[in-house]
Amino acid sequence: MPRQSISFSKPNDEWLKAQIDSEEYSSKSELVNDLIRQARKQQVHIDWLRVKLENSERSGFTNDSKEEILKQSKSLLDG
Repeated sequence: MPRQSISFSKPNDEWLKAQIDSEEYSSKSELVNDLIRQARKQQVHIDWLRVKLENSERSGFTNDSKEEILKQSKSLLDG
């Protein structure tokens, strides 16, 4: 696995240490990797919404009901 050296602001470093101290994570590396995985997953959702919005803007209207749109959004978030 590639190694990186990064610097954290004091508040961020203290937050990372608190997560380790609470035994939620075993190391800063594990925590940072998990945060990156979460951000990547969130980006997939953002990209999906962006495409939906762009398609909606081009079409003018959708035939999907509010309930259908909400169901699709929740389904994507549940992954």
